[in-house]
Amino acid sequence: MTENTDPNYAVQLDAQDLLAHFREQFVIDDPDLIYLDGNSLGRLLKKSSTLAQDLVERQWGKQLIRGWNEGWIDLQAQIGGKIGQLIGADADEVIVADSTSINLFKLALAAVKFNNGRSKIITDDLNFPSDLYILHGVAQLAERPLQVQVVPSDGIYGPVEALAAAIDNDTALVALSHTTFKSSYTYDLTAVTQLAHNAGALMLWDMSHSVGSVPADLHAANVPLAVGCTYKYLNGGPGSPAFLYIQREWQARLGNPITGWMGHAEMFAFDLDYQRDTGLRHFLTGTPPVLSTALIEPGVDLLLAAGMDQLRAKSVQQSSYLIDLWHAWLEPLGFRLNSPEDATQRGSHISLGHDDGWRISQALINEMHVIPDFRQPDNIRLGIAPIYTRFSDIYEGMRRLRQVVTDRLYERYPAAQNTVT
Repeated sequence: MTENTDPNYAVQLDAQDLLAHFREQFVIDDPDLIYLDGNSLGRLLKKSSTLAQDLVERQWGKQLIRGWNEGWIDLQAQIGGKIGQLIGADADEVIVADSTSINLFKLALAAVKFNNGRSKIITDDLNFPSDLYILHGVAQLAERPLQVQVVPSDGIYGPVEALAAAIDNDTALVALSHTTFKSSYTYDLTAVTQLAHNAGALMLWDMSHSVGSVPADLHAANVPLAVGCTYKYLNGGPGSPAFLYIQREWQARLGNPITGWMGHAEMFAFDLDYQRDTGLRHFLTGTPPVLSTALIEPGVDLLLAAGMDQLRAKSVQQSSYLIDLWHAWLEPLGFRLNSPEDATQRGSHISLGHDDGWRISQALINEMHVIPDFRQPDNIRLGIAPIYTRFSDIYEGMRRLRQVVTDRLYERYPAAQNTVT
């Protein structure tokens, strides 16, 4: 038995973990459950549960409409400013609003309108499909239809050289996921953003799979536009509102294509003519969902307390440990590594491919008490949230995964897939 496959090794790593105490802040009522899906939905914080009760019973129940002047109206900017600290942006450059898709639509359409006259939007086939759907819709709504050019990859690594060849003076917008949702490949923000700048195109990053798990410095990378969700590594809750980032110098140059009263310079003047706010707030549209917006803040506060550099160091150590166990236990059983082995090129989830991946994932959930997720065609995604994932969770999750195959437990399950995978 090698050191990495010894269960005592995981126990030793947990004992040395300087972030281990943060796990106590989460609701974990089933000690046998191995949760490896924080890259899809983060765990519930105890503080969020308490805050939810206060929001409903006191703030809404007792304060009623007075709550708007007692903090509700400031939540979007207040929490956005804190998210900015996680991604290297100033407080007045990030705001919480809407969903990731709506924010992507707003910023993408604003960008192509600014670059009117150019005819291409560049993305890749690793991008989240919803982002592609949005980009195709934006292309049809531009002042003249644009082409969405999807640059092919090998399925794991971002096609950087092919992107460099595709981005030219006819490119209006480059839109990519910082950390890709299937393989976990993570782009070099600075290098790819510079490719767009060199061609006079605007760069738009989707940070949904990197915010809270991969350090980013949008200022240092000179990124003009970004969006992201809050329900993965930020632990904001299912369907919690997203955020958008606009570099300060671009805020006055771009227009919100979905203008609404929350973006008006004097929202309570109820002027019939729209006069947009001079700052980032003009990219707001409608009334914010206060309850779900407020519940984002405890998770962001916890990540700020832990520190992104420390979280990233633990994430790299844990994902490397998982890959070591793959080499020792699962590679001989036909599992493929569908993520970069180089830690500098991956985020905080690992995809393992197997021809029976769907059935294996179902056996894991139903019989082994391990929750991953599955992505077509063969990816079992194992998400590591270093704020609460233990090394012993990774060891036990991989041990149970091996047992599913060696005991052929997956053969009990049909190939037909659920609606939500």
